[in-house]
Amino acid sequence: MLTARSVRAFVADRRLLVVSLIEPLVMLTAFGQVLSGLAHAPGFPAGVRYLDFLLPALLLTTALQSGVQAGTGLVDDLRGGLLTRLRTMPVQPVAVLVARSLDGLVRGTLRLVILLTLARCVFGHRPTGGAVGLAAAVALCLAVGWSLGWVFIALACWIDRAEPLHAAAGLVMFPLMFASDAFVPVAGLPEWLRWIARANPVTYGIDAARDLSLTGTAGPGVLAAVITGLAVATLMIPLAVRGLARPR
Repeated sequence: MLTARSVRAFVADRRLLVVSLIEPLVMLTAFGQVLSGLAHAPGFPAGVRYLDFLLPALLLTTALQSGVQAGTGLVDDLRGGLLTRLRTMPVQPVAVLVARSLDGLVRGTLRLVILLTLARCVFGHRPTGGAVGLAAAVALCLAVGWSLGWVFIALACWIDRAEPLHAAAGLVMFPLMFASDAFVPVAGLPEWLRWIARANPVTYGIDAARDLSLTGTAGPGVLAAVITGLAVATLMIPLAVRGLARPR
């Protein structure tokens, strides 16, 4: 019920739908075209177009941004008195956390479908891993994005305000995206940044999604990405529950 409520609010908001349509096109143009010269970076896979190299990273970061939106929606719920109303009903307040995480998953799925459609129709993306490999990469990105999205849900439970939450989310998203192999292979990064990239959970997800998209095969990186994402979620869910339960 709570999940359906959140999804209906998203679908009914035309501004959010328009942004969901425009943002993937902007990302594909800004990163895929402007940064295409990075295909000459050290360690870049031979014979791979930059767009094909980049798209798995955009899939994961787009799924992760849906987690940020889930956190923002949770702040709106809390400030709108939803938690107070739930405490008068036979519903566990933690259900609002689960509902918002599932809402983020639905939003992420929609955004990824739009992203892939634009990549294919406008930029001619043809994954060498085939349709099965691409579908597996999308499923992996949604799973990892949902897991890491609990970071932003936990932040929302403790911050309670949209503006500071956006600032905190930006501080988290920036290193997750740029201190990884999203735009260039790890070998093309400065040595000090390579250490950070190798410890970055987003790197595991991008590597696994890239293998699936480019080769159609699931290597050990898929398991590493799932385990890393679930480990983060396991740490963040209790933190979110504690933040939700604190007095307001």
